[in-house]
Amino acid sequence: MVTDTTKSGNAKLWGLPYADVEWMGGFYKERFDTCADSTVPHLQRMFESKDISHVLENFKIAAGEAEGEFDGTVFGDGDFYKWMEAAVYTAVRTDNKALLDRLEEYIALIGRAQQADGYISTKQIIGERSGKAARLGDINDFEVYNFGHLFTSACLYYRLTGRNSLLRIARGAADYLENLYVEAEKNGEVQTAVCPSHYMGLAEMYRTTGERKYLELLKKSIMLRDSVKEGMDDNQDSIPLRKHEKIMGHAVRANYLYAGVADLCLEEADPELEEVLHKVWKSLVTQKLYITGGCGALYNGASPYGYFFKHQLVHQAYGYEYQLPNVTAYNETCASVGGVYWAWRMLCLEKKPEYADVLERMVLNVNMAGISMDGKKFFYENMLRRAHELPYELIWGQERAEYILSYCCPPNLARLLSQLSEYSYAVDQEGIYAVLYGASRAKAVFSGKPVTIVQETAYPYDGKIRFTFETEEGGEGFNLHMRIPAWVRKGRITVKKRDGAAHVQNLSRAQAGTWQTVRIRHPGETDVLLDFCMEARLTCAHPMVEEDVNQVAVERGPLVYCVEGMDADVETLDQLLLPSDIRLEPEEFVVDGRKVLSLKGEFLRRRRLPGEETDSDVLYRDYVNSGFEKVQVRLIPYFAWDNRGLDEMRVWIPVTDVGSV
Repeated sequence: MVTDTTKSGNAKLWGLPYADVEWMGGFYKERFDTCADSTVPHLQRMFESKDISHVLENFKIAAGEAEGEFDGTVFGDGDFYKWMEAAVYTAVRTDNKALLDRLEEYIALIGRAQQADGYISTKQIIGERSGKAARLGDINDFEVYNFGHLFTSACLYYRLTGRNSLLRIARGAADYLENLYVEAEKNGEVQTAVCPSHYMGLAEMYRTTGERKYLELLKKSIMLRDSVKEGMDDNQDSIPLRKHEKIMGHAVRANYLYAGVADLCLEEADPELEEVLHKVWKSLVTQKLYITGGCGALYNGASPYGYFFKHQLVHQAYGYEYQLPNVTAYNETCASVGGVYWAWRMLCLEKKPEYADVLERMVLNVNMAGISMDGKKFFYENMLRRAHELPYELIWGQERAEYILSYCCPPNLARLLSQLSEYSYAVDQEGIYAVLYGASRAKAVFSGKPVTIVQETAYPYDGKIRFTFETEEGGEGFNLHMRIPAWVRKGRITVKKRDGAAHVQNLSRAQAGTWQTVRIRHPGETDVLLDFCMEARLTCAHPMVEEDVNQVAVERGPLVYCVEGMDADVETLDQLLLPSDIRLEPEEFVVDGRKVLSLKGEFLRRRRLPGEETDSDVLYRDYVNSGFEKVQVRLIPYFAWDNRGLDEMRVWIPVTDVGSV
């Protein structure tokens, strides 16, 4: 499972094993199938290619089975381990024995590359032979990051297949890390490992093996952060961890850090660290999270909190409070994948539905947008507005690509998409919590009796969700806790009995952001119908978000919508205004061969004056009221954009209360 908290001493919830929950149709099943059939084999080809990623070639050279020098990214090892997670998830679900056998071959190669002391990071192993690299010489060589993803992948591989071949390699790497930290304690300082995936990895090593030494190593890893001298905001180590009050710095590093801290808190109560998690989570969701669930607004620059006389560069980072640009929004895909991991752990720690709401926002919007509909192209950064042309060049392209130089995001997305069924439910001793709604079939045990929960729905396009139950005779029943998302304005819960009796509970905004509980006493005789009203709604931002003042975004249910240039009869999307009384009608629409639910409505189009050019050298000009005319516009879910060619796109659109021309 995603993270096995079934025996975690401080966990209030835990997930269901992968074998016990499966998508049966609809949106999530489609995305899983695309991942299994398209994304996983596509990434495999990228990693196997000597001329593209060089990742498998690096392992061969490190093992002494090929000639050459290290090439590619320093974190390529870790990216490959992430892909292995996606591969084992999809191979087990689809009974792909050939892929499982291939994974064993990869594992054997990794084992041959591993050093006698347990060390495994190909750049350094290859570089040591020629003097071009050394172990732990530069924190930006991502060695411990590679370890962390090895740990996680090894635990998953063991749980899903019963094979311990990769776990043996992970144990050796963990032993190396333990010896490293013993020396660090003697010296009084350790270098912070950037993108600390090893926190989550060590927690899983402890949960999988039951060996406490891995929990102690996790605690030591987190404790030693505070011994770093000359730390930086970018790495979240400029101040001691227990003094963190706001989220800052590199967004992937931050989200991985706090997910790992949450893992520690799940195992052992630490009120001080839990308070840190509350503060930085609040900082994120109330001041720095994009409406799409994107994390990390800034490309490159200086830390907004850096000491004036100290060099404090940041990149891919959280900026000032409410600093959320659209054209230059960075929002690295990996950051929001890390955000999902963090949100899930907070949910397991505290049961609060707000964590599930944020998790769903990230999954359905920014993370689904990070990958094309056919599963073969990817965004590294996720903007909320694309212009025809920019007077500057951004680091990453304006369209998805099959291969990106920094290839960390594609395998991270692949493992997330392949494991999403494990986020559909969480359980405790008394009942089951519906986290992600989707057509699914799940098995759980309450009072010693197995229960099958069947969910039928076309969510996220339709708010009607039907729960039915199958169980053996006897048992004491269980609680079904249904998440009422924060966006819900009205709806109803109907509990039907086989004898025709029905109980109806109306939902209003007062129930939004809560769990609503139904006691299922006789599972085989009960249907529960959950019906959320899914009207399109207009959302405005906090007035301190300067980029979005007097603009709105369109949402429907859990989905954020956007408009692309080909769906509006305008020269530029900058001409559009959205009437505040607009009526938006849902309409099925096909994007790259896949059906989505679009919204159509009548916007206002500002007339262009003769000779008016948006790329004029004139920085300021007289405002002239050129008048407006009505125009039909189609909006599509944000996750579906950039699948029909290069054109403009906007999430935030100027709004007007004047509906007449």
